[in-house]
Amino acid sequence: MIRESYVHGASNQPLIGETIGRHFDHIAGQFPDRPALVVRHQNVRLTYSELRQRVDALAAGFIALGLKPGERIGIWSPNNMEWVLTQFATAKAGLILVNINPAYRSHELEYAVNNVGCSALILSPALKTSNYLDILREIAPEVATSTPGMLVSKKLPTLHTVIRLGTEKTPGMLNFADVEEAATPEAREQLEALASVLQFDDPINIQFTSGTTGSPKGATLTHHNILNNGFFIGEAMRLTEIDRLCIPVPFYHCFGMVLGNLACLTHGSCMVIPSEAFDPLAVLQTVEAEKCTGLHGVPTMFIAILGHADFKTFDLSSLRTGIMAGSPCPIEVMRKVIQEMHQSEITIAYGMTETSPVSFQSSTTDPLERRVSTVGRIHPHVEVKIIDADGVIVAPGITGELLTRGYSVMRGYWGDDANTAATIDAARWMHTGDLATIDAEGYCNIVGRIKDLVIRGGENIYPREIEEFLYTHPDIADVQVFGIPDSKYGECLCAWIKVRPASNLTEHEVLQFCKGKIAHYKVPAHIRFVDVFPMTVTGKIQKFIMRQAMIDELNLQEAKTA
Repeated sequence: MIRESYVHGASNQPLIGETIGRHFDHIAGQFPDRPALVVRHQNVRLTYSELRQRVDALAAGFIALGLKPGERIGIWSPNNMEWVLTQFATAKAGLILVNINPAYRSHELEYAVNNVGCSALILSPALKTSNYLDILREIAPEVATSTPGMLVSKKLPTLHTVIRLGTEKTPGMLNFADVEEAATPEAREQLEALASVLQFDDPINIQFTSGTTGSPKGATLTHHNILNNGFFIGEAMRLTEIDRLCIPVPFYHCFGMVLGNLACLTHGSCMVIPSEAFDPLAVLQTVEAEKCTGLHGVPTMFIAILGHADFKTFDLSSLRTGIMAGSPCPIEVMRKVIQEMHQSEITIAYGMTETSPVSFQSSTTDPLERRVSTVGRIHPHVEVKIIDADGVIVAPGITGELLTRGYSVMRGYWGDDANTAATIDAARWMHTGDLATIDAEGYCNIVGRIKDLVIRGGENIYPREIEEFLYTHPDIADVQVFGIPDSKYGECLCAWIKVRPASNLTEHEVLQFCKGKIAHYKVPAHIRFVDVFPMTVTGKIQKFIMRQAMIDELNLQEAKTA
């Protein structure tokens, strides 16, 4: 029983003191013939030995292209084999992989590439209605007349190499297969030599997370951060080399590449990719055909799977475990997943990108009531405390801000010392901005958010970023964006807009302004034109009043969540 809201994950299991590359080789050597990767939509099946061969060829290919350890290489693609190969190959080559959200459009892509200075970019040709090649050419038209690997772009000054997926040829771009084929004996020797040079505290991954300043910040993670987090996530799920984990969550996010890929790698389990983007039917078909033992998802994914017209026709009896995370988990959905999808050992996880990401996770043996009403207990080797507004640790059960410390805390925000210092204090405590309680037995419950954050179907959205974008419209004088309850996504965005004098701006025009410039999930679902915003006497905007007004107008109800 704890006497104050401080917990630490005491453990007899030591942290892994290796780089991802060294650990990858260790696992591949231990389980060479076990299935490592199945990608259903690409008809790909690789054992750990075969995966290692492909990863080594790609890593040596990056070196042959002249990419040096510490350089940043972006990947802008949905889930596929190439994403997995790139994740492990960049780690082996000492390159910093920059995850770019597949929903990004021109404005966001340009910002991401320039913010961290990407030297190379791997991109998919298209996804659904998004033509990535056209979007890139819109920003960097010079690519059409450049020699592959020698791009000189006015708007993307650091980018010199563009690598496209698929077999079609595009002027100014290399094909992904070209990189693997570029692996010379000399490059392979350099790759082998790097294994003893790279250190586990080296940065290896940058993931963009929005902030209250309005612009996304690049959370910089190391081998040590994400390899160990993936390992302990897998331990909580009781993964072994016989497990097959269905991963429909996106790789660009920690959920896919850490809770999915690295949890599997560290246990010799098989990564099973059902489709390039989430599709409930593809998940059902994959779980049945591949006899998957685990399945990850955000609550909206599980809701879609349970609600599919053909749900009852599929045999899901092979399932036992998985993770539901990304946004608050509705209690009744959790019960149905356990009862109707056979995931008796499914766990709940909580964390944030800046902490690699998981800090709390429920156990497969936790009582059902604990698993549906909390986010579990502290992860091994991680500390958490709950503090009040004065920085004092509160008693068990009292609400305060959640702070976390340990191996999992990021190096910082790329090139942003000010925001790093504002988030990680002198004692290396990461201030999450989340309001939480910890009970006397150490179970954590997330009860709210200090930051002005909206979570839509697992996507973290900071309204300030949307506000600053909408401010660029010539007819918008002022705008306030906030979240309101949504039965499908948990939350959605609402924008209250004050227009300039004589403007006749319409909702349709605002939506058209957003289209193609910001990701679809950042586009407000509700728009209202107002003359004034509710404010305090000191001039502070009162978004909670605006939020309640929309709840009343639309007759919305807050969902009961775990």
